[in-house]
Amino acid sequence: MKNKKGFTLWLTGLSGAGKTTLAILLTTELRARGVRIEVLDGDEVRTNLSKGLGFSKEDRDTNIRRIGYVCRLLSRNGVGAVSAAISPYSAVRDEVRHAVEQDGAKFIEVFVKCPIAVLAERDVKGLYQKALAGELQGFTGVSDPYEEPIAPDVIVETDREPVEFSLSKILQALEQRGLIPNVEQSRPRRVRSVFPSVGEGLRRNVSVDWRGRSRILNRLFLKRPFQKQVRTRA
Repeated sequence: MKNKKGFTLWLTGLSGAGKTTLAILLTTELRARGVRIEVLDGDEVRTNLSKGLGFSKEDRDTNIRRIGYVCRLLSRNGVGAVSAAISPYSAVRDEVRHAVEQDGAKFIEVFVKCPIAVLAERDVKGLYQKALAGELQGFTGVSDPYEEPIAPDVIVETDREPVEFSLSKILQALEQRGLIPNVEQSRPRRVRSVFPSVGEGLRRNVSVDWRGRSRILNRLFLKRPFQKQVRTRA
């Protein structure tokens, strides 16, 4: 079954919050359901579509507008587009939403939320620590603004939730809007989050209801630690 309606799923959040990991998992699940889907990752876009842009506010806005334009083209032609970029400024995110919806497609904003303290612990490059110490300027969320969504369609908290639970919330939002086919609910599974946790209370198994192909996700992601490279700015 192919999705008849295109849509844009916009993952926004700070560097290291888990946007790319969720985008990969979403792509795996949605393609398994027969949905046509494409992912625009912030780092890949900067390497290909936005090569040469810097990190001034104007250049950041241009980068997000370019991602939004591609998402708009895909969405209006019946393809699901997933954007995984920091996209720090709310005005440009709203601009992209308006452009997508003007073409008759749906725009779903997902806030991938995670505290700075947790992101600093995940950061193998130590960029957050440098930014917090004032040694690195222009770092989004520390020395450069990140404007949190005021009313996102979905909020996932990657420091608290197992990844399957975060994923299920996003899939449910797409199902409720009739954008992807429903699948029969499987029995609850006990899994560990692939996101590094902080505090003993976060190192627990959590029982969640999961839709889809858990075996595929377990094999691909849940048997190895989270090794996402930190994005400095997108």
